Amino acid sequence: MESAEMVKFTHLADYQPPAYLVDRVALDVDIRDGVTTVTSSLSLRRNPAAADSTTMTFNGEGLTLRTLALDDVVLNSARYQYEDNLLTVRGLPDTCTLTSVVDIDPENNTALEGLYQSNGMVCTQCEAEGFRRITFFPDRPDVLARFTTTVRADKARYPLLLSNGNPVASGDEKSHGEEGARHWVTWEDPFPKPCYLFALVAGDLACLEDTFVTVSGRKVALRLYAEHRDLDKLDHAMASLKNAMRWDEQTYGREYDLDIYMIVAVSHFNMGAMENKGLNIFNTSCVLAHPATTTDAGFQRVESVVAHEYFHNWSGNRVTCRDWFQLSLKEGFTVFRDQEFSADMHSAAVKRVEDVDFLVNHQFPEDQGPMAHAVRPEKYQKIDNFYTLTIYEKGAEIVRMQYHLLGAENFRKATDHYFETNDGKAVTCDDFVASMETVSGYDLSQFKCWYSQAGTPILTVTDEYRDGQYHLRFRQHTPATPGQEQKQPLVIPIRLALLDEQGAPCALDAGGNGAAEGEQVVIMDQAEQTVSFNVPAGVTPSLLRGFSAPVVLDYDYSVDQLARLLAYDSDGYCRWNAAQRLYFAALDRLVTETDEADAEAAALVPVLEQVIARSDEDPAQAALLLSLPGEVALGDRHKPLNPASIHRAHSAMKKALGKALQSHWLSLSENLLATELSMDGRAMGRRQLRNLALDFLAAGEHPEAGRIAVELFELPLCMSEELGALRALVHHGLPGADQALMQFADRWQDEALVMDQWFAVQASVPGAHTVDQVNRLLEHPAFDWKTPNRVRALVGTFTNANPSAFHAENGQGYQLFSAALSRLDAINPQVAARLANGASRLPVLEPGRKALLAEHLAGVQKTASDNVAEVLGRILSS
Repeated sequence: MESAEMVKFTHLADYQPPAYLVDRVALDVDIRDGVTTVTSSLSLRRNPAAADSTTMTFNGEGLTLRTLALDDVVLNSARYQYEDNLLTVRGLPDTCTLTSVVDIDPENNTALEGLYQSNGMVCTQCEAEGFRRITFFPDRPDVLARFTTTVRADKARYPLLLSNGNPVASGDEKSHGEEGARHWVTWEDPFPKPCYLFALVAGDLACLEDTFVTVSGRKVALRLYAEHRDLDKLDHAMASLKNAMRWDEQTYGREYDLDIYMIVAVSHFNMGAMENKGLNIFNTSCVLAHPATTTDAGFQRVESVVAHEYFHNWSGNRVTCRDWFQLSLKEGFTVFRDQEFSADMHSAAVKRVEDVDFLVNHQFPEDQGPMAHAVRPEKYQKIDNFYTLTIYEKGAEIVRMQYHLLGAENFRKATDHYFETNDGKAVTCDDFVASMETVSGYDLSQFKCWYSQAGTPILTVTDEYRDGQYHLRFRQHTPATPGQEQKQPLVIPIRLALLDEQGAPCALDAGGNGAAEGEQVVIMDQAEQTVSFNVPAGVTPSLLRGFSAPVVLDYDYSVDQLARLLAYDSDGYCRWNAAQRLYFAALDRLVTETDEADAEAAALVPVLEQVIARSDEDPAQAALLLSLPGEVALGDRHKPLNPASIHRAHSAMKKALGKALQSHWLSLSENLLATELSMDGRAMGRRQLRNLALDFLAAGEHPEAGRIAVELFELPLCMSEELGALRALVHHGLPGADQALMQFADRWQDEALVMDQWFAVQASVPGAHTVDQVNRLLEHPAFDWKTPNRVRALVGTFTNANPSAFHAENGQGYQLFSAALSRLDAINPQVAARLANGASRLPVLEPGRKALLAEHLAGVQKTASDNVAEVLGRILSS
């Protein structure tokens, strides 16, 4: 690890515009065995917004420079310097063309950044700083240029040559005197873009073709590419794409702008997908879907990610971010857009609860731990490490608050203003908020603290009935985070309703801000505020309806109040939150006070029976309400954290609920069995509820659980049923579990994404004994350190989703983790750094485990890459 003095940070306050702009880029990429040669011609123009200078610096990492010429004159070494991954050229005129020829080695690029190979194809990943691994360029998002790209390769091995924009020319070329052995295609992108949006794919791929007619009557060719054996898994992605294109036209007035839109499925990919202009490159897990091989959750993820990357065409591509500090400008806004799209496609209530569940149980811990940072941070060391849940999920919540502050109509007008004012520009989060202010007339200067202030606010609420009125007192407090001790009051929209003793909503003055009948939105902008209501005594407050702000709600609900909310509230989030609070209260007592799990479960039975009785109304919502919080979420409530005691309490409660409601679980397990496959939302919800019931039935040791699981595994209608049955067999050690694992692997050995699930099921079995099983699986022939999906499925699941195994008392889980981290870091530092985040709960561990984990992390840190060293440094210093 570098000393503190040697660590290099990039600071937001130091932003300076580039000395030169790049108007056009002409790339020639010549792909050959062992070497790829890239010829780049950059049309440069002095930037009038920058300081007067004739010197320009270009990024270039791992490039072998063959020639460098300025306006067709080869430069001698006195005019330029190439060292420390920077090319500095001096004496540039106001306008000029800089041409470079470099060699690169995609075949040995295991970092999967820049140009690299995956299963025989050549592809790119340039966000955030991968383009510098392809050629010299000012690799920063505020340099927008029009790209013309010619790709050359062997015609038999690479019959398909793709890049951004529209194809404008193609042909064959002679190679060793043989006509047609090699070929070339030229692509032209008419829209200026930063280099992180550049894309190139060369390979032998199957294609699913369709068309979309835009609202103005333009016909767009849609082409989705995958390996030939995966062609039958592209239909859902195509339908999702067309739905997203139509939705974006109707909801935001955004029409697609090129003649062709392409998606390519890639097996080796560090992220989920990438919104490269006109040529999106996807991790296979986010585009391939078939009922036999993909779970219902997988189908929903494909729909969401396809929409997300398409929506980026405007919120990210046509309008991009000025610098990487503004990353949430495109990601937070686009996550909000894809969440709303999914809500419109399915159940809005279920979608909102799923998003909040993920935020609360994943982003909140990030925001409250050593990795906490602002949505727009003041500095960063490695930008790759800031593709975080804070940027994406919390960023989306900040946009959502603005949506509710303005209301749907004004928000749409504001986004129109934002797109039209900033089209073709690289802008900031301030520019986005400025459009909100311009349209609404609101002063959002205080609201912008959400962008600059890290941490999760705590909203404490107390109430009293006095002088014939009901008074709600709100107090906000954001705990200190690394580098930010003092916090300012935030603008917090609190959407609320009041239920009377019969569960009916009281009449309230909505007061605008998108509140529905029976609701009111309180805009809190002080440290303390009190609001009074003329309502009867005995009301139950329904607070943060729709999860109107990303805060921790501290209100002392009684059991009766929670039961009333769960039974009568019309807001899906508040019903789910009430159920979670009932579960957590019982689980907390089992962790700290009592071992009487049967009594705790018995107290919950009447409330849960009401949910089960209404489960046919919305099976997916019922499954969410009946789901016990996980061990990770429970552990985050207890400091110091002792994962063994959390595991004991959680297992005891799950077993007790399994027994207490066993007749219901048995009925749901048997009666929700479908005879025909359907992929609509209701059918998916029924399968979700059925799998949950089977899990509880097995946890309660019901003698029928094994039979039902085996029958479901042997004759499943789809992967959701098959995997749900396998998980029940393996996680509960039911008879037939080992045989099912072998049968599953034999059945799906040629389906990489299904085998990822096979690894994950085993890695997530609770208990310290799983450490040995994961070590064995690391040696399995199907495990591959160079495939990020496989590493995430096994090591990532073990680390992030199985605390009782990862935190095994003897430290063997830490030993496995540290060895895996070091090995992966040598191959792919970016994925390794994300895996390292799994140790971020180090500060709250009980002393024994904390010392053990810190010792292992310190050992890894000594030889770690910059990516991993930064993450481990923050964790160890917290």
